[in-house]
Amino acid sequence: MQIYIMRHGDAALQAASDAERALTQKGIDDSALMAQWLSQRNPTIDKVLVSPYRRAEQTLQVIRDNLIIPAQFEVMDMLTPGGNAAFIADHIRDLAVMGTNAILVVSHLPLVGYLVSELCPNEPPPMFTTSSIACIEVDVKHQKGYLDWMLSPSQLISVNQ
Repeated sequence: MQIYIMRHGDAALQAASDAERALTQKGIDDSALMAQWLSQRNPTIDKVLVSPYRRAEQTLQVIRDNLIIPAQFEVMDMLTPGGNAAFIADHIRDLAVMGTNAILVVSHLPLVGYLVSELCPNEPPPMFTTSSIACIEVDVKHQKGYLDWMLSPSQLISVNQ
């Protein structure tokens, strides 16, 4: 099973609340770039989990415009910046046992880093720049994961230049 963990795109600092922060044009462009790159790898994502915060939901919309993913998605209150990584990891493991092939998670710092560590016990929490994606491979039978790769928009841009 594959788990794609993505931090939302770059967001404006000014908003009525942290939950209402909207994507900037850079956030839209970087998220589209990452989704297009991922699309070329033909992932078979069959479950999507997203934070209820505006910037995460907007990131998901940009992804949807550039990558084939299920129309339905699960908004999870625990996917906010201070969410419980152990709870989310348990939920993902449950989905794996139920036969989910690949999951896309769109969330925030610091949760995305802690989630990688929770799913990959020997992995320290990596730093995610905005729009970065980490791919975790999980052995469902043994309930163990490892970090397969992690990529940021700036890495893609430097490779393409």
